[in-house]
Amino acid sequence: MSTSLTREQHLDLYYYMQLNRRLEERLVNLFRQNKIVGGVYSSLGQEAISVGTSYALEPRDWLAPMIRNIGTLLVKGFKPRDIFTQHMAKYTSPTRGKDGTSHFGDLKTRHVVSPISMLGDLIPVMTGVAMAGRYLGQNIVAMTWIGDGGSSTGAFHEGLNFAATQRAPFVLVLENNQWAYSTPVARQVPIRDLADRARAYGIPSRIVDGNDVLAVYDAVGNAVARARKGDGPSLVECKTYRHYGHFCGDPQTYKKKEEIDEWFRKDPIPRLRKYLVETGVLSQRETEVIDREMEDEVDRAVKFAKESPYPALEETLEDVYA
Repeated sequence: MSTSLTREQHLDLYYYMQLNRRLEERLVNLFRQNKIVGGVYSSLGQEAISVGTSYALEPRDWLAPMIRNIGTLLVKGFKPRDIFTQHMAKYTSPTRGKDGTSHFGDLKTRHVVSPISMLGDLIPVMTGVAMAGRYLGQNIVAMTWIGDGGSSTGAFHEGLNFAATQRAPFVLVLENNQWAYSTPVARQVPIRDLADRARAYGIPSRIVDGNDVLAVYDAVGNAVARARKGDGPSLVECKTYRHYGHFCGDPQTYKKKEEIDEWFRKDPIPRLRKYLVETGVLSQRETEVIDREMEDEVDRAVKFAKESPYPALEETLEDVYA
């Protein structure tokens, strides 16, 4: 076991990763049944990153997930019913049916800033959150995520430079899943490791196997501790692979079958399950019990979402600025 984690924490990681997987598999099925109002942008295959990174934070810390970071929402306390009702645009959803994807957060209790569709813009926003926390003496750390494609935006570079010059208590997780929609990393940038981009701004970076949740947790945990001490921002590049297309319905014909098969063999959830059984944290029977309970939990959440009402017409102008 990871020396920094208890048995219960190891089980937490397995629970959240498996819940993330079961939930998103069900979202895909609902999309195919035309039950989803918005789009589905799957993180299947990348669960170790969302779960391992957010688990390294404390409740007082702030995070801003992207749409492929549903696992972070689960770690932060959102329930599967929140995810299903949100994607089905039901009145019981966090946005009361006004959005059909994961554009929601919780500023009052969970310290979650909702996603911004313009990739990279969360970096300066969360740098500002980190600076505000320091100004208020809260000793918090702020974190957000960016993909390999998003690391080529201007906001990514401006935001990193801003974080570096302000020595903000900020951690950026770069999810390198090898493809920016249909463009491979090798055709996007002339460097092998995207973590190298942090060096231009004097920010330390680290590369980690994004399919090993324990390695992800340890690497990001060190970055969080460094930020909390006042040593400034860090970037952690997690190398991984999205199992399916950029969005639900993308046939991903631009990928080679051999490449897909190779990465399926590196699936982070069977990998963690095998590790937990071999080290005696869990028995095979216990993993089967957890998996069945997870399926029941997702079933109940889907039932709740299906039976929930859509917002009434007169509610259209509620919760809007003008």
